[in-house]
Amino acid sequence: MPRDFLQGVRDHYDVVVIGSGLAGLTVANILARHKRHVLLLEQHYKLGGLATWFKRPKGHIFDISLHGFPHGMVKSCRRYWTQEIADSIVQLKNIRFDNPMFSLTTTFNRDDFSRLLVQTFKIDPNTVQAFFDTARKMNFYDDQTTTTRQLFDRFFPGREDVIRLLMEPITYANGSTLEDPAISYGIVFSNFMSKGVFTFQGGTDRLLRLMENELRHNGVDVRIRCNVEKIRVHNGTTAGVLVHGQEIGAEAVVSNGNLKSTILRLVGEDYFDRGFVETAKAVRLNNSSTQVYMALKPGEQIDESTGDLLFSSTAPAFRTELLLSPEITSRTYSFYYPRTRPHRPPRHLIVSSTNARYEDWAFLAEEEYQARKQGLVETTLEAIEKYVPNIRERLDHVEAATPRTFEHYTRHIDGASFGTKFEGLAVSRDVSNQIRGLFHAGSVGIIMSGWLGAMNYGVIVANEVENYLMDRVATF
Repeated sequence: MPRDFLQGVRDHYDVVVIGSGLAGLTVANILARHKRHVLLLEQHYKLGGLATWFKRPKGHIFDISLHGFPHGMVKSCRRYWTQEIADSIVQLKNIRFDNPMFSLTTTFNRDDFSRLLVQTFKIDPNTVQAFFDTARKMNFYDDQTTTTRQLFDRFFPGREDVIRLLMEPITYANGSTLEDPAISYGIVFSNFMSKGVFTFQGGTDRLLRLMENELRHNGVDVRIRCNVEKIRVHNGTTAGVLVHGQEIGAEAVVSNGNLKSTILRLVGEDYFDRGFVETAKAVRLNNSSTQVYMALKPGEQIDESTGDLLFSSTAPAFRTELLLSPEITSRTYSFYYPRTRPHRPPRHLIVSSTNARYEDWAFLAEEEYQARKQGLVETTLEAIEKYVPNIRERLDHVEAATPRTFEHYTRHIDGASFGTKFEGLAVSRDVSNQIRGLFHAGSVGIIMSGWLGAMNYGVIVANEVENYLMDRVATF
């Protein structure tokens, strides 16, 4: 008989968390520390959402999105997870850019970027300082009418090379564009500029193992392969969830799923105000991506001077439409050396990432889809040959993921890699005002995307859920 993944589940919990992205995991852990009975439901067979991993024959382990996050992750992991997790966060010191405008290596922090802007790009030091100070002072509640392009034009008019240096990594990190609000750029950029780019030593597999251990230690009931069909609502208040045809009651429900899926599919339009539904429908999804995973044969090595992150492009200038075009001109390479997983056999791996549009992949016939995937692999191997010579002869394994892949494994609408555009944050924050006991925590508003943004949003929502539960007890 097929395994019952809900065997032994309780009839009722204080909180049900739907989805195990970093926001959902953090919500569950914090509430469990508050001695709440928490059920965590994940539809996939692995935890982590887009921050997860997969394994292939011969011991190759690929991280889906473990490519770089700000130093703030150390503090957040220490406070809301464990010291062991925080201590495993290490800096990536060799960030490379290679494009027709410039080629350079940086430690990707304010001091080094200031040096580059003054010495290499010949920008006045006072202008550089004023730009960094302006970005650092930005908050998510600030003016949203100024675009990132207008911010750059204010400080660096006509300097497309400077814009490329400052913008390309952030577009890669959270999908933001020159047309988005400047705050969506400035907040994320300043987070990285504080101390540079960091990653998790040991890989996502070790990170998620440590997180799952902590969750279970704190009493969270963790269930995989449990796809929630509906969030139940009664008289304007959350009643629980329906999963595998089984009703499970809850005082509060937190959805870590796609914002629009949560509102329009898991709950349903009829339970919300009409104006709220229309606002939610108007929220724009962020783009998706493609990735190519490459593993070298045992014994084959990549010189570490190649870099940890490499922003490579053949495009003459930075343009949003070029980053999303199926005719790929820009790729970000993440290089994984044996120090990434020092506890495992030495491996050298590469992940090539590109931003992509769902519609360029979604409606292809199967044969055409497979051919385009193979074409993605071939063009990527051609492009990386410049940095890793003779790579075809040295490869042990290669495969590709597309927006359809991410849609399949995450259930995100259109395979969105970075949740929603900036307007999604206000809608996400308003869900609990529409239905008592219902909360959303996930990748929204660009500011709250990426590893640090998702985790910190989970912290915010966990505190709101705890306050709701305390008020509910006081009322009764």
